[in-house]
Amino acid sequence: MEDIIVVTTETIPGYKILEIKGVARGGIVKATHIGRDIMAAFRNIAGGEVKEYTKMMAEAREEALKRMIIHAKKLGANAVINMRFATSNIGSSIAEVYAYGTAVVVEKE
Repeated sequence: MEDIIVVTTETIPGYKILEIKGVARGGIVKATHIGRDIMAAFRNIAGGEVKEYTKMMAEAREEALKRMIIHAKKLGANAVINMRFATSNIGSSIAEVYAYGTAVVVEKE
């Protein structure tokens, strides 16, 4: 699978934008499981980082990013600029992670 450039900036140093393909997007909805919820409850009492949720959300971000890249390639892009993550709660133990950006075709200057 060919690599794709993904940046959070409007431009890519050393590259020229030739074409805008549209919005590339990828999302995932993750639910916690009872084991994580129990550990989170204990950590909530004691305070501190809830490592189980930190790991779960990191995995969700990676999957959303992967899906965004797949979508960008389907659009015919070789780069994504202005990439962002958005997160929202859908339920008490369910979160959506969304990655999006502008799919573009670039070439080296």
